[in-house]
Amino acid sequence: MNDRHEMTATFGAALVLVVGMGFGRFAFTGLYPLMVADHQISVEGGSYAASANYAGYLIGALLAALLSGIPSHRLCSIATFMTVITLGVLAAPMPEWLIVSVRGLAGLFSAISMVAASHWLINDRRHYAGAPALYAGVGLGIFLSAELIAVGYNAELTSYQVWLALAVAALVFTISAIVIQARTGRFVPRQQASHRGLAEAPQVLLGATRLNIIYGLAGLGYIVTATYLPLLVGSALASLNPVHIWAIFGLGAAPSCFLWHFLHAKWGLHRSLKINLWIQAIGVALPIIHTPASYITSALLVGGTFMGTVTIAMPAARQLSAKVRFNMLAVMTASYGVGQIVGPLIASALYARTASFDASLLIAALALLGAGALCFKPSTH
Repeated sequence: MNDRHEMTATFGAALVLVVGMGFGRFAFTGLYPLMVADHQISVEGGSYAASANYAGYLIGALLAALLSGIPSHRLCSIATFMTVITLGVLAAPMPEWLIVSVRGLAGLFSAISMVAASHWLINDRRHYAGAPALYAGVGLGIFLSAELIAVGYNAELTSYQVWLALAVAALVFTISAIVIQARTGRFVPRQQASHRGLAEAPQVLLGATRLNIIYGLAGLGYIVTATYLPLLVGSALASLNPVHIWAIFGLGAAPSCFLWHFLHAKWGLHRSLKINLWIQAIGVALPIIHTPASYITSALLVGGTFMGTVTIAMPAARQLSAKVRFNMLAVMTASYGVGQIVGPLIASALYARTASFDASLLIAALALLGAGALCFKPSTH
């Protein structure tokens, strides 16, 4: 019965990330081309909206650290409801500067949802084994939102109508998450914590500073692909709606969390994180070959590793939190946010000079290789 209870709790937490991350954060990537076609936003305005979203994510992570007095289940509710609002308001015509502002707010609530859902399941409930299912919610949300956008394309809906459909779907998931969290309870008394869950928590031998640097480089490394993949695919595969490739990205992310959780348990933190980051680096670099196969493989490799990084690193951050005087989960999320801001800035500057994303993809791949190199195991003597 306890296992079923924890599975239900994990599902509820995953739904928070389906809404806050999959819909609130990443749906814009798939819908961006249609927004431009419908003159809802310009190409330049879309770049500003993406930058505002990344900045909002950083601010949200820092804000989450200051909101430690608010129960994490309540933060989950606030973040998801506000995400629904940021989706819904984009269904109405508005000035471009306001769209940019809304996307900034969406990024803020995405970060809060990530921190709050992680804290509720891993810290409050101490359910370490639930980490892969929790973070699979991000990939599932990307896939569901991408396919909903694809349906909108096929039905010849406007971008405004698709935003409304996304908001309605997100509202359904939000209500479900709140009901599940209420029914499964807020905390697990320490004396009743699952011994199996505690035993499965891996030993952490990375310091807080090094783990934050690795995580920040990981954020820089994946975000260039996550931001520009549909644009790259659209230029190479004119006969295919790029949102389907974006759906592959999300579909690869969901099951990968379970794979990387298994490899983490088998290989340990250092080896699993290093291999994860190096495979991700290969995926990031592949589009410079400029073939259809390279774009599809890139979507699979990056989609199949970027949430694996989170699945490995966030429980490690939770264990380190006992050794530091700050909210480690929030600071880790902020480090990731910094990387996500720097990556597109580099890509934009290099694209202005070269009219190509090749150089920025190589820099992103090098960042991931460097992050993997930092995952060395300290000497035991």
